[in-house]
Amino acid sequence: MSLKYESQLREPLVDGDKNYHQVTVDICTPIEVKPSKLWYVGFYISVALLLFGVYSVYREVVYGTGQWNLNKTVGWGWDITNFVWWVGIGHAGTLISAILLLFRQGWRTGVNRAAEAMTIFAVMCAGQFPIFHMGRVWMGFFVMPYPNTRGPVWPNFDSPLMWDVFAISTYFTVSLLFWYSGLLPDFATVRDRAKTKLRKLLYGIASFGWTGSTKHWQRHESLSLVLAGLATPLVLSVHTIVSFDFATSVIPGWHTTIFPPYFVAGAIFSGFAMTQSLLIVVRKVLHLEDYITIGHIEAMNKVIVLTGSIVGCAYLTELFMAFYSQNKYEAYAFFYSRGNLFSPYGWSYWGMMACNVLSPQVFWFRKLRRNVTLTFFMSIIVNTGMWFERFVIIVTSIYRDYLPSSWTVYYSPSIWEVGFYLGTFGLFFTCFFLFAKYFPVIATAEIKAILKTSGENYKDRMTPIEKEEPAEFVHQFAH
Repeated sequence: MSLKYESQLREPLVDGDKNYHQVTVDICTPIEVKPSKLWYVGFYISVALLLFGVYSVYREVVYGTGQWNLNKTVGWGWDITNFVWWVGIGHAGTLISAILLLFRQGWRTGVNRAAEAMTIFAVMCAGQFPIFHMGRVWMGFFVMPYPNTRGPVWPNFDSPLMWDVFAISTYFTVSLLFWYSGLLPDFATVRDRAKTKLRKLLYGIASFGWTGSTKHWQRHESLSLVLAGLATPLVLSVHTIVSFDFATSVIPGWHTTIFPPYFVAGAIFSGFAMTQSLLIVVRKVLHLEDYITIGHIEAMNKVIVLTGSIVGCAYLTELFMAFYSQNKYEAYAFFYSRGNLFSPYGWSYWGMMACNVLSPQVFWFRKLRRNVTLTFFMSIIVNTGMWFERFVIIVTSIYRDYLPSSWTVYYSPSIWEVGFYLGTFGLFFTCFFLFAKYFPVIATAEIKAILKTSGENYKDRMTPIEKEEPAEFVHQFAH
């Protein structure tokens, strides 16, 4: 006799009358049919943005960072703002996959595959900004720690900018392995259903000869747990190290010990919002409402309201410390540069507060947490607010330094800075469109693993004892 571990009160994670074959058909069909006109429209818009971004980068590489509107005091502008923003978005995928896997949270199965892909594409976008920010990108090898004869040129290991290189490259590698290893059983399924020799060959190569044997599944499970164990500290450390880029400096508005936890909470906040934006569209376009359910959306909204509240608490803590420290430079940074609505960048601070602190509070209400249209709108608002946050931290802290004589004109980005940013959107969505067309968007094998405990038709028929138990034993046990 074995008891079910799934609560009868918990809503199903797979809606409808599904069996294993139906799950395979529903998830694999979008890969096997021709894309819709909407897919082509979205894909071509993404490619156009990507090409504009490539030209913007070409301008900066050929003519130098003078193509950007950086000035005497603002040496980090849109490029580092967007770098931190993209790194933050890359946090939700690995958190959903790794931490929720270790905690055995069944609701991750419907959303983890797309969230992992989002992580990889976001980190690819983020990594470009520091590289091109160097200006002379062909000198990039100077940051690599190898013995040299060029004199006193050696990476400064005391600098968190150096730690960034190792943290983000490690995070990207582990996330990629985690994502790809999870795809192997599903590639094998697509291979076995393939109608053409080319598809069978390509998916066969991608699946590494997966046969579904017991040994394959044992190794797959072991690898998943090892990678989840590696990824969990990385989720918490990567944005911590990004926050050290600011926190280890002496600039008012930056040197504060609250940055590491505050950046991590903000990263999860923005990452879950981007996951919502993508999955709400994917579930509608690919007709996957039975697998990405309202319950999944509600669970992610609960994480958003939690992390949004942590971020709001961090904002208030910063204001309190600026007041309590009685440091006039810190007070100037917070109460004039940021908090004053009529200061040059006051609009960005109050936009950040409205988007990140006030707006997520609507998700305290269950009816609003389960409203798909509102959730999509709110996910856009949250990511706009998180971009404002990065802009506020960077630009409002440095646009006026200690010497009024060095105060320059109002900083606003050039067309090539904006183009670089739009180009990363082009790269992100080009990759995501290709992923949605040629890869299973949902982890088929994982959905099947939870189907008999969390599927709607099974939960309706389920008793507290395993269904296989004799009826008279169940009756006797009930009494």
